[in-house]
Amino acid sequence: MSEEKKEVLKQSQELNEEVKAQDEGAVAVTSSESLESAEALQEGKFQEDSNELKKWYVVHTLSGHEQKVKNNLLKRIETMNMKDKIFNVLIPTEEEVEIKNGKKRIVQRKIFPGYVLVEMIMSDDSWYVVRNTAGVTGFVGSGTKPLPLPDEEAKQFLKQSSGEAPRRRLTLKTGDKVRITSGPFVEFYGAIQEVNPEKEKIKVLVSIFGRETPVELDYGQVEKL
Repeated sequence: MSEEKKEVLKQSQELNEEVKAQDEGAVAVTSSESLESAEALQEGKFQEDSNELKKWYVVHTLSGHEQKVKNNLLKRIETMNMKDKIFNVLIPTEEEVEIKNGKKRIVQRKIFPGYVLVEMIMSDDSWYVVRNTAGVTGFVGSGTKPLPLPDEEAKQFLKQSSGEAPRRRLTLKTGDKVRITSGPFVEFYGAIQEVNPEKEKIKVLVSIFGRETPVELDYGQVEKL
């Protein structure tokens, strides 16, 4: 075989090996991409399943121990590696404007004293972690089976605890004697005739020119005698 033919044959073999290497590389890339796609799909499916299984449960606590239970449970979730099963612990509260001695202040009021809400995937392990937290007396449910809150009720509790505009709390009732502290009837005295919590209004009977006249006022315009 001539030197020229040998050289041509050598070049042909090198070209074939290069093409083969490129094909193998393409297959490897395709396999890697397929694996990544499969893992992504599996992870997405896991997230979807977790979201479907996550529910809010009501946990009963010792009276006045709601915050201690929350703190203890959060620590147990951390130390017992349960973040993939127990996601949130909530003490249902709402802000209210309290009017006392003519002064306003915002206070936190527990919506359900003696209870906390726990967002979790219920299993033997997650049940054990919550149930054996110091201060917890049990789950709310039927018999020994914890029952999750309906989704609509859970959304309502979350909305109430989301820090929206605080509500006013009135410690007055029909028949109470009050002094009007602001407005055109300031320093008048009278008795509460009607309370309207929805509109945050009250009607007070005051004596004007010797006649008992109902006057509509805001909650913050009176103080109890």
